[in-house]
Amino acid sequence: MSEDRLGMRMPFDEELLSGYLDGALTQQDTQRVRVHLEESTSARALLEELRMMREASMSSRIETPGDAQWSEVPKTPASRWSKRAGFSLLLVWLTVVSGVVLWGVATGTEAWWEKALVFGGIAGLGLLFFSVLQDRIRTSRTDRYRGVKK
Repeated sequence: MSEDRLGMRMPFDEELLSGYLDGALTQQDTQRVRVHLEESTSARALLEELRMMREASMSSRIETPGDAQWSEVPKTPASRWSKRAGFSLLLVWLTVVSGVVLWGVATGTEAWWEKALVFGGIAGLGLLFFSVLQDRIRTSRTDRYRGVKK
């Protein structure tokens, strides 16, 4: 506890010690901390503990894992092949299903609103895919983080 101008005891904010250690306090708060440190052995011990933790954290070295450890790219030829085959098969399936649905709607006797509903959904998904693809192609040329891995 420290005293205010009227001589009354007021609680000390221990968070000020961190600011004091960083040199980020106002002149008034710095003076308040110095006075408190003169009076309190526990505050001096806490300040020393904070100083030691700061030095330990500043001198710690963090080793970054190698790129192979972070990469999500399939590592074996079999896994690369199955990934490509799976995406190719999915793309072919989606194309065939979309074509069959559109052909059935275009030649069928369904109501106009059913045709609009199906066509609108497929067209909307197609436009969303196209817009994302277009943005990815445009930003891939100037992407600053292109070589950054996780």
